[in-house]
Amino acid sequence: MADTVREIERKYEAGGDTGGAAGLPDLSGAPPVARVADRGTVELDAVYYDTADHRLAAAGITLRRRTGGSDAGWHVKLPVAPGVRDEFRAPLSAGVPRSLASLVRSRTRRAPLVPLIRLVSRRDVRHLFDEQGTLLAEASTDEVTATRLTGGEGSTAWTEVEVELAQGGDPALLDALEPHLRAAGLRPSKAPSKLARALAETGTHLPEPGSGRRPSSKDDAGRHVLAYVRDQVEAIAALDPGARRGTEDAVHQMRVATRRLRSAFRTFGKVLDRRVTDPLGEELKWLAGELGVDRDREVLVERLRDRLDELPRPLVRGPVRARLRIWSGRRRIETRRRLTAVLDGERYLALLDGLDALLADPPLRPAAARPAAPVLAKAVLGDYARLAARVEHALATDPGTGRDTALHDARKAAKRVRYAAEAAVPALGKPAKKFAREMKAVQSLLGDHQDSIMARTALAAIAAQAALAGESAFTFGLLYGREERQAERDERELPQVWERASQERWREGLSG
Repeated sequence: MADTVREIERKYEAGGDTGGAAGLPDLSGAPPVARVADRGTVELDAVYYDTADHRLAAAGITLRRRTGGSDAGWHVKLPVAPGVRDEFRAPLSAGVPRSLASLVRSRTRRAPLVPLIRLVSRRDVRHLFDEQGTLLAEASTDEVTATRLTGGEGSTAWTEVEVELAQGGDPALLDALEPHLRAAGLRPSKAPSKLARALAETGTHLPEPGSGRRPSSKDDAGRHVLAYVRDQVEAIAALDPGARRGTEDAVHQMRVATRRLRSAFRTFGKVLDRRVTDPLGEELKWLAGELGVDRDREVLVERLRDRLDELPRPLVRGPVRARLRIWSGRRRIETRRRLTAVLDGERYLALLDGLDALLADPPLRPAAARPAAPVLAKAVLGDYARLAARVEHALATDPGTGRDTALHDARKAAKRVRYAAEAAVPALGKPAKKFAREMKAVQSLLGDHQDSIMARTALAAIAAQAALAGESAFTFGLLYGREERQAERDERELPQVWERASQERWREGLSG
């Protein structure tokens, strides 16, 4: 697995009134900097790789092979926020390391990676320390020469100043230093990276995300729905590297994006032709299921640990926590291996291709050209009517397995209404936001009920394993009983939660 570094930096170039290049000023008097140390000059030689149609650059991603400096090797940089990137490193090798190629596969798919730009930099380095001698940041002046290797010809050169925080540094330092840099004739760079500047100055025009056919009107339903769909498609691709690495919450957020997208296809069937979106929806359902294998384990283990922490110590009998770790560890190894295989598989890549094709040539129906507000409001209220029928059915069903199933179906319907309302917020404003909040309350209650059912299934399995090992199963039985009571409380609370969420005023707000 590649090494990871969080990079927080700002780049500067000479301001328009300097008449030329501006170098790094003396920052020793800029609080909290107490001392500046000269670290000399290094020569850096980097070749940047991309697909022939610049998919990585269009997504703000860089992949390079660099020699020189203390971190020579292969680097992938993924955007996190403006001025913040996660850098993944691997040792020098002849070809792109597999560990890094997998991190950009949601962008590159099956396309080969080719050398795109060569950047040779002469870097004059300074280290900034505080009064305690702690390294705050590295500031450097880079004299850069860029040469085009693929897809064009030409070269360009410039000088820039870069200030990068030390690992764990306070981002407020960058704000404190900026007035001193501006006073020296520097201005924030217009380009987000050296590669972006090199491409721009050698004549490359990157494709704009979602540049396919769109509705003409700014306020029509098609524009709003496509903007929402585009956001979810981008989220899936952007979260892919984190899901592969097991980054906290990445699998969950990627699963949410797939579910939002599938819900949008069904909810807004009057806007996007379901003959085209339904096959994609089935593939999204498959992907959400595969992502859920790992996510469901995470949620379940967290719930069981919380429940265990609530118990008085005398009621925790036997190696309960160790048994839970063993059960969780085995499942984690299995689910991580399975998820990696899914994300490397042809079925997943074909789904991403299909989503891109839909955005490039959206299958718009007549309602797409109509004003957004009434079209989207009608779609949201249609989903609400479906939810209301499911809740009423669940409340009328006798307690037991039948009611559990009905409540689970209602939960899925509540999630769909919530997603629909959230998608409609740009067109409907606060009424849709309030309605989504009410639907989320219903979804959360029903979700807790379903989690309780899943927890009981897991507790029964773990208790059986403990018994076979000659351990006490008392605590697992106790937790099982508590989960039963929690489910009963959820069922008792549902009528009151639903009564509030189904008040007419929420729906009237959507309809204007």
